[in-house]
Amino acid sequence: MSSTTLILLFFIIANLPWISERAFLVIRITKAKSAWLRLLELVIFYFVSLLIAIAAEIEFSGEVFPQQWEFFVTTFSAFLVLAVPGVIYRYQWLTMKHKDGVRTSSN
Repeated sequence: MSSTTLILLFFIIANLPWISERAFLVIRITKAKSAWLRLLELVIFYFVSLLIAIAAEIEFSGEVFPQQWEFFVTTFSAFLVLAVPGVIYRYQWLTMKHKDGVRTSSN
């Protein structure tokens, strides 16, 4: 698996909490998902992406190289950056679209 494929996969995984209204893509919830639940999903999806990266590393080199805390801080920060399009979609684009819909329907 190439590094570009991994980054694209992590981009998709990082944006799942913001796109889906189901908790962890499976559990149907009756009211809108809170931001806290979305953040919890993001952290859990980060750990899932780490497991995918570990599997790719084992496939590539046959072993997992030990990492220090700086590695995890850096990769989590990168994961947060990959999640930005989903946050913009959820909290800016949909909100703006909803406000435009309200304005046009009230005229």
